Amino acid sequence: MPSFPFRFGVNEFTTQPWTFEQDIENYRALGVDSIEICEAKLDPNRIDEQMRMVQGSGLHISAVQPKIRTFFASRMAPEPKPTEARIEALTHSLKTLAPYAPGAPFVINTGAPTADDMADGNMHAIMDQTITHLRNLCPLAADLGVTLALEPLNPTSMNIETAIWTVDQAMDIIDAVNHPAMGLCLDFWNIWQEDDIEAQIARAAEKITVLQVSDWRTPRSTMDRLIPGDGHIPLGHLLHATADAGFTGTCTVEIFSSNVPDSLYKKDPHELIRQSRAALERAWNDTH
Repeated sequence: MPSFPFRFGVNEFTTQPWTFEQDIENYRALGVDSIEICEAKLDPNRIDEQMRMVQGSGLHISAVQPKIRTFFASRMAPEPKPTEARIEALTHSLKTLAPYAPGAPFVINTGAPTADDMADGNMHAIMDQTITHLRNLCPLAADLGVTLALEPLNPTSMNIETAIWTVDQAMDIIDAVNHPAMGLCLDFWNIWQEDDIEAQIARAAEKITVLQVSDWRTPRSTMDRLIPGDGHIPLGHLLHATADAGFTGTCTVEIFSSNVPDSLYKKDPHELIRQSRAALERAWNDTH
């Protein structure tokens, strides 16, 4: 059985109790290969200093999560409300962070269809407008030496964070954008329950530029994910399907754990990272 084929990475939301500086120090000490930068953890007045710290750490930047990552309404980032202002904020994030993260995908999503944007619940219009906005942003991303990665979210996020909830829907948008800077963020927590998911992953193929993992239980809150191996996701099968599709990048642990009595944010993040790595390697090796 071949060894685990991906770099091992951690998204900074996974270690929410740590500061940005603690993330860098502890990830390096734990042997983490890659970091997924979360702009929300950066100090706007110290971005150059902090991003140079990442560059000097030896950590590979696998992806960036901009502070504003949707074109329309989002519970995680409700302000600013106007789409134009959200695009301006995303553009600012690209221009600010891209020089420190050459080649990195910036993770984005549609946002939710709400009455504030257009006729309530008009998902089709959200998708159409998302295509237009992405066609406008992709040339900028390419000029900056980075890419964009569209993430379909779990149905639990419908009309809260997103208008798309399947890999096929995301791929339809990506195909319509038709730009080499446009890719897919594949988060197993979001897509593992889809019908024929392995075929959808195969369709995405080289468009998969970000891989995120955690584990599933029926959520107790909107922020309730488990350490890989502690839930119901068939991680081994999905990891092999993703490798078979041609992905060779970073497998990034992304965990949210708020507003639940057994929050992982109250436990030792060092152990969370160690357990996650061991569970992913075990899931890969135990699946044939």
